[in-house]
Amino acid sequence: MNAGLFRLPGSILRHAGGAAVVGLLGALCIFAALRLGPGDPALTALGEGATPAAVAAYRARWGLDQPWPIQFDAWLRPALQGDFGNSIVVASGIPVSRLIADRLPVTAFVGVYALVLAIATALVAGAVAARWRGRWPDSVATTLAVLGVAMPDFWVAYLLIGSLGFGLGLFPSFGYVAPSVSLSGALSSATLPALAIAAPMAASFTRILRAALIEEALSEHVRVARALGHPGGFIFRHHILRNALIPFVTVVGLQVRYLLGGTVVIERIFGLPGLGALMVDAAFARDYPLVQACALVFLLGVLAANLATDGLCAVLDPRRS
Repeated sequence: MNAGLFRLPGSILRHAGGAAVVGLLGALCIFAALRLGPGDPALTALGEGATPAAVAAYRARWGLDQPWPIQFDAWLRPALQGDFGNSIVVASGIPVSRLIADRLPVTAFVGVYALVLAIATALVAGAVAARWRGRWPDSVATTLAVLGVAMPDFWVAYLLIGSLGFGLGLFPSFGYVAPSVSLSGALSSATLPALAIAAPMAASFTRILRAALIEEALSEHVRVARALGHPGGFIFRHHILRNALIPFVTVVGLQVRYLLGGTVVIERIFGLPGLGALMVDAAFARDYPLVQACALVFLLGVLAANLATDGLCAVLDPRRS
């Protein structure tokens, strides 16, 4: 067995320690950014005509009158145990963890659907473009990839609604059906949102994979393998594709940030009851506990994706561990 594989657990622990530090700093930035921004949760909840006494009582009820370090400690300690407190504006008094538990499955389902579509499209398009480099299939794939990178996801969303939604009536353009109610209905209602998120990602993935496959195909070790008489399929699987997947997987892991950010806009456009839409409502309402929790969940999702990417890259190339 390759000795590099024995270093993999230590590498994962090292990256996990770094992720924990980044998570703590991220939580601090989330907390500070909300309080440095304009607006007051008390005035948002009570209205501009609220008396000073009512505002003071509201702030005291939710601990908003305490110094920032005390507020941060009072939020972070329970949050590490899964208790994010209660919503103070959007759903006053309702536990934030319950609101997130209701919305997170929608975002996760659409996000995973979009990621699968993007990866599958890129694997096919990237392989075709690399195989027919300099010919018309390569030109078509690279042109579509450039267009995909240039188009914002919300513009893609409106194009899909106008064509596949209202135009051809193939998929619903608004609303969501939970998989527990109907799996086919969930896939149908999530197709257009997933395509809108997947299109720009698939374009980036295709360009990276095409370049990596071409680079590996022209490398010295591949020429040696061909000279030794190895079959073309063996060379592609073990010498070209395996090495080309390392930068591809790295880019996929980095694009999870875009995927999570894209859901915020896309959920609004398609009327999805997901975490992104909830976060937007909470941000406009200055609902500190709810915004903090949603942002922290997104941050943890990005960190988990980065850890998974590091682990997968170490498996593909143990020297990186």
